[in-house]
Amino acid sequence: MKKVTPFLWYDDPQAEEAVNFYVSIFKNSKVLSVNRKPDGNAWTVSFELDGVEYTALNGGPMFKFTEAFSMYVNCEDQAEVDYFWSKLSAIPEAESCGWCKDKWGLSWQIVPKQLGDYIGGPDPVKAERGMQAMLQMRKLIIADLKKAYDGE
Repeated sequence: MKKVTPFLWYDDPQAEEAVNFYVSIFKNSKVLSVNRKPDGNAWTVSFELDGVEYTALNGGPMFKFTEAFSMYVNCEDQAEVDYFWSKLSAIPEAESCGWCKDKWGLSWQIVPKQLGDYIGGPDPVKAERGMQAMLQMRKLIIADLKKAYDGE
């Protein structure tokens, strides 16, 4: 285990299912180990997502995920945004500005690498148009951000 590892708390017995799901959709990902309780359910599951280590815990129902912690997915293009959004977004009412929640309530930011160009470019008027467009979106659409930035 690395010195610092994010630890994700799931309601028992959801951790192993969640980890297997995440590992199935991210390249360069794998389950590292599963520690089981006497009933056979996982207690903790160590895993990597795109080379970053995490641990999932079947801790019980007392704590839930909030937007105070999210997973940021840096996408190369619209195809990647669409892919990850289609896999991870499971709670439509939680979608906003490129954020979604999976079926376990974990927040994900599905963000194209171009976003910074359209909401933080050197021209403050254009950047504000891009920001206002982003604030109206659920899933981020690169072409629409560009149009807003360019004033089209």
